Amino acid sequence: MKLAFSTLGVPGLPLPDVLRLATTHGYHGVELRTHPEEPVHPGLRSAERADVAAEFKGSGVELLGLAGYARVAAPGDDEPVLAEIRALIDLARDLGAPYIRVFPGGDLDVQTPEEADATAARRLGTAAEYANDLGVRILLETHDSHPTAADAMRVLGLVGHRQVGALWDVMHTWLGGEQPSESYAALSPHLGYVQVKDIASAEDTTPLPLGAGVLPLAECVEVLSRHNWDGWLCWEYEKRWYESAADLPGLLGPGREHLGRLLNESA
Repeated sequence: MKLAFSTLGVPGLPLPDVLRLATTHGYHGVELRTHPEEPVHPGLRSAERADVAAEFKGSGVELLGLAGYARVAAPGDDEPVLAEIRALIDLARDLGAPYIRVFPGGDLDVQTPEEADATAARRLGTAAEYANDLGVRILLETHDSHPTAADAMRVLGLVGHRQVGALWDVMHTWLGGEQPSESYAALSPHLGYVQVKDIASAEDTTPLPLGAGVLPLAECVEVLSRHNWDGWLCWEYEKRWYESAADLPGLLGPGREHLGRLLNESA
């Protein structure tokens, strides 16, 4: 398995500094949070996009994916959501990223689960054709209204398109009551990559160094290894949402070592 980290952990950090952290601490790739407050976002001009792609190429660090914020199950008109997804796909194509991340984002106060599933599937199915033409894969994260693998699979089963897959966020499936073996079994035919993290408890999701909390990271890695899965583990440290959390740069080295130990033990 290859290791990456998300720039959600280093809010606003210039890309050269992000790439320097990756090379210094032995990470193979980076997931870019693509939001207007970040250096890389869909509003970049063509020349700026070319510069970003060149920086990645020159560093030897891979661009794992673009973590966008489109909410595919959200109530309302389809077109604004589809436009947001298309913009992410265009950016991924220009930068050479294989994946974009989208959220479910359903509102179960005004939608039934069936309505949220159908809305998400309709939009993802439409976006899949555009993604297919540009060679980018859309990943639905286990998150918010669809936190478990079983929830995500209700949508992916309706879509049935190879360009639409799953991003397994291990915190949300755990909070939803799934065991890692259950999550993997459901998601494995569609799995793009896996986001790892650690927290103190279900009630306190402030990010912690890997291995310092309660999430079943060892079990997740063991399940992946047992099935000879050779994709990406991406550390999503949610510093942007928890300003009091320790700074990520000082944790990257120990985090890399912890994941390395888990991989060795599972082998």
